[in-house]
Amino acid sequence: MDASTQSAIALSVVVPVHNERDNVAPLIAEIVAALDQRIVYEIVYVDDCSQDDTLAQLRAAQSRTPQLRVIRHLSQSGQSTAVRNGVKAARGSWIATLDGDGQNDPADIPGLLDERARAAADVKLFAGWRVTRRDDALKRLSSRIANGVRSRLLRDATPDTGCGIKLFERTAFLELPYFDHMHRYLPALMQRAGYRTLSVPVRHRARSAGVSKYGMWNRLWVGISDLRGVAWLIRRSRRTLTEEITGD
Repeated sequence: MDASTQSAIALSVVVPVHNERDNVAPLIAEIVAALDQRIVYEIVYVDDCSQDDTLAQLRAAQSRTPQLRVIRHLSQSGQSTAVRNGVKAARGSWIATLDGDGQNDPADIPGLLDERARAAADVKLFAGWRVTRRDDALKRLSSRIANGVRSRLLRDATPDTGCGIKLFERTAFLELPYFDHMHRYLPALMQRAGYRTLSVPVRHRARSAGVSKYGMWNRLWVGISDLRGVAWLIRRSRRTLTEEITGD
């Protein structure tokens, strides 16, 4: 990719992964199929110190996918850190995120881009909404409980914050306060910063390979302290409109 192409990148697709060796190649191929000839883009994978051969699969994919960049964590740091480091490394002004397990469909990214084209300029986050879930009963129940508790406490008017497919402005994201698990609260954090958010129905697929890294414990109980922290941030926030005074 030459310097002129790098400067023209409009979209960076950030994908955090941990032990997803069998999902790497198929998901990258789907991203390419969804975005080629539509937008100038790059793909930024962040390997969160995988213990399988995920990194080897990514290196192999780089040889056939010039749009692919790979960032590797030297110690396991979690999904929020992986997303943030991917966004920091990204060259696009807008970011699309996908979970690395293949349950998000990259074919939904063009739909999010279309929604952005129709939306007002102050909408900085387009959040995927998995209307029909393809998870087991326990995972659906834990998500329903977590979403209900979060919605009542934060009042973020978002039906599904756990969906990995999102589209947001890079600069707006990097203005947000950073903490572990922050990726679960992006709509509330964007709204706190004074931006609007929009939930967009997307597809959801069953996991075809690998094992889920999340369960009832880390979806709900670990998140209680995070919810309290985000609620505190919202209560303590203050937004002030400004204008520049010139000598004219």
